[in-house]
Amino acid sequence: MQTEVIVVGAGPTGLMLAHELTLAGIPVVVTEKLLARSTQSRAGSLQPRTAEVLDLRGLLEPLLAELPAGESSGGHFAGLPVELDCTPWRTRYPHPVGVPQAALEAHLEGLLAERGVPVLRGREVTAVAQDADGVTAEWRAEDGGSGEIRGEIRGRYLVACDGGHSTVRRLLGVAFPGRERRMSAVAADLTLVSRSDKVRTEPGHFSEYARSANGFHTILHPIGPDLYRMLFGKLSGDGPDHASPVSADEVREALHAVYGPETVLGELRAASRFGDAVRQVERYREGRVLFAGDAAHIHMPIGGQGVNLGVQDAVNLGWKLAGTIDGWAPAGLLDSYHEERYPVAARVLRHTRAQGVIMNPGRDEEIATVREIVTDLLRLPDAHRYVSGMMSGLDLHYPGVGPRLIDLELTTEDGPVRASSLMRSGRGLLLSLDGRRRSVGDRADRVEHVLAKTEEDVDGAGALLIRPDGYLAWTDTDGTPLDTALARWFG
Repeated sequence: MQTEVIVVGAGPTGLMLAHELTLAGIPVVVTEKLLARSTQSRAGSLQPRTAEVLDLRGLLEPLLAELPAGESSGGHFAGLPVELDCTPWRTRYPHPVGVPQAALEAHLEGLLAERGVPVLRGREVTAVAQDADGVTAEWRAEDGGSGEIRGEIRGRYLVACDGGHSTVRRLLGVAFPGRERRMSAVAADLTLVSRSDKVRTEPGHFSEYARSANGFHTILHPIGPDLYRMLFGKLSGDGPDHASPVSADEVREALHAVYGPETVLGELRAASRFGDAVRQVERYREGRVLFAGDAAHIHMPIGGQGVNLGVQDAVNLGWKLAGTIDGWAPAGLLDSYHEERYPVAARVLRHTRAQGVIMNPGRDEEIATVREIVTDLLRLPDAHRYVSGMMSGLDLHYPGVGPRLIDLELTTEDGPVRASSLMRSGRGLLLSLDGRRRSVGDRADRVEHVLAKTEEDVDGAGALLIRPDGYLAWTDTDGTPLDTALARWFG
C-alpha cells in the first residue's frame, strides 16, 4: 500500500492529524493496533483551547449536538477547591466542555470514513525503516483463525501517535528520557448496586469527589446514568504489579474502605492502571518520522492535559507537514513543529508534577499547609488568570508568533460571522479590518483574504494574518512587511 503519510495510532492525536492532512488534500493511512475503540472512559471533557481548535474546523458544534446538555463546571488545579474560570481570556468556552474523548474519536473516525481515509484496525506495526525518499512500515494482523497476515505501507512520512508505550519509538530506538513512575493507581468504570451517603450522585467540581480513608485515596464521580468513574490507589504505594489486570475484588476493597460496606459494586465495566511517570522525547522529528501526543510526552493524567496537548500537536503539525509534501513550505517550517511544541509539553510535565505533590493524597501535614496557601493564591484575580490560562492552554504564545486568534464577531460582505468560521478549510487567513484590500500573491491556495469589520478590541490592528492553527503570524502594527510574514509561513 502506498500513501503520502502513515499515521500510527487512532487516538485523538492520530485522528485529528489525519483530519488536518485530508483537509489539505494529502493522502493518509491510519493504522491502529486495537481492533475496536476502547470502551473505557478516559478524558471526560475538553479544555477550552481544545474546544476552540475544534471550533476552527467546525468540529465542535456537531459533537455538542450529539451529547446531552450538562451543567458546566470550572476546571481545577491539583484538585484544589477553586473553580478555574477562563472568562478573562476572551474565550467562548470559559470552562471545560463536556465532550468525552471517546465521542471525539468516534466523530473524527466517522469523518475520515466519509472521505475514504483508511483506518486499518488490528494492524500491529512490527518494523519501521526510512530512507532518503520515505518510510516503510511493516504490520501484522490476526486473520480470524490460527494464523496471521502481514503487509506493509510505504509513505513519504510517518507520524507516531501510538501512545506512551509507542511501538514506533521502540522500533527506532528513540530515547524517552525522564522519571520512572513512583506510584500506581487504577481508573475504573463501574456501576453500584447500593451506595452510602458518602457517594456523590450529582455533577460537581472535581475537588468535591476526592476522599481518603483506611489507607486509600479515591475520586468517585458520576459519568452517566447509574455509571461512575473511580480513580483510586493505596496511600502506602503497595498493591498489585502495575502490569497485572485490575480485579473486581481490588475495586471492592477500595469502595468499602472509603465509602463503607453499604457501597456495593455492581458491574466492573472497564479498568486500567496508570502512574505518574514523566518522559519526553528529545526531538519530535527523526528524519521522516515525527512524534505527537503521548508518543512524544507522558505525564500524570491530571487536569485534562493529555487530549489538549495531543490535539494541538496535531493541528500544529498538520499544515506544516502538508506544506512540506506539497512543496511550498519554506525552509525550516517542518522543524518549527519541534521548536514550538517541545517547550509546551515540557511545561505541562512540570506543572503536572507539581499538581501531583499539591494534591497530597497521603495527607502530609506540611503539604497541607502548601495547599492552603496555593488555594488562597488561586482566589486572587491575577494568579487565577495565570493558572486558568496555563491549565486551559489559552495562554499559549509561541516564540516569535502572536497569541491565539480571539473568536471575533465580524461583519463581512456576506453578513455577520464569527472569525473561527473563516478557518474551516484549514488554510491561513488574512483578515483586513480596515477596508483595505491586500495581496497574498500566488498563495491564494493556502491563504484566504477576507474583508471584515468588528466592534471588538483588536489592539488597534487594521489587518491580521492568522496561521492555520489559529495563531497570529502578523499584524499591520508590528512593523514587519506583510509579504515577509507571508513568505515566512506560507512560502
